[in-house]
Amino acid sequence: MSRTAEDAIRDAGLLAGRLLLVFIFLHESIGLLGNYAGAAAYMQKSGVPPLLLPAAIALQLGGGLLVATGIFSRCAALAFAVFCVCTAIMFHWQFADRNQLLHFQKDLAIAGGFLVLACCGPGNWSLRRFLSRAKQG
Repeated sequence: MSRTAEDAIRDAGLLAGRLLLVFIFLHESIGLLGNYAGAAAYMQKSGVPPLLLPAAIALQLGGGLLVATGIFSRCAALAFAVFCVCTAIMFHWQFADRNQLLHFQKDLAIAGGFLVLACCGPGNWSLRRFLSRAKQG
């Protein structure tokens, strides 16, 4: 396979991976905004201060858009990795409940995906790369 074909496959994979990783967070941020009181009550019930809810929504919506577009995606991916680990620990620590254990494991797996993205970067198919090319030429 030629180097250009390999690069195109890599960039397509990075784009698809970025979009798949943040889809759940973009969708969830809309849900949190629509049911803010319910989300705050759930956080409080879990022992997490509801004052953190605006930060969670900002990360999910703003960070999700950054990762999706490839702008500051490494920083946003690191923030998401930390967020996912914290979410696993704060909300899904009751391992006797099989569902909670599964959510814990999923949060850690998603954190792993974000760490890979933070290491690899967004690839060439990103708004950041497009804007830097437009600026040059």
